[in-house]
Amino acid sequence: MRHPYVYIMASGRNGTLYVGVTSDLPKRAYQHREGLVPGFTKTYGCKLLVWYEPHETMLAAITHEKQIKSGSRKKKLLLVEALNPQWLDLYETLI
Repeated sequence: MRHPYVYIMASGRNGTLYVGVTSDLPKRAYQHREGLVPGFTKTYGCKLLVWYEPHETMLAAITHEKQIKSGSRKKKLLLVEALNPQWLDLYETLI
């Protein structure tokens, strides 16, 4: 799974959201889940991987990440609901 990904971590259903980008999604999601990454996700308990999307290049992933981050919370919630309406932790599907 070493491809560029944009992803959303959440503290729970309709909870606090974090949008990120990585080239190693399983590793990064694990770091967030275990609180190994200091900062926003650790502070706000964003441990659930609720949405992700692969990209061909890191530049494309970063561009999309910026678009998502600049969008409204409602748009972020719609992204999650479209892929994962039950807000399941998708981390288990990666390993």
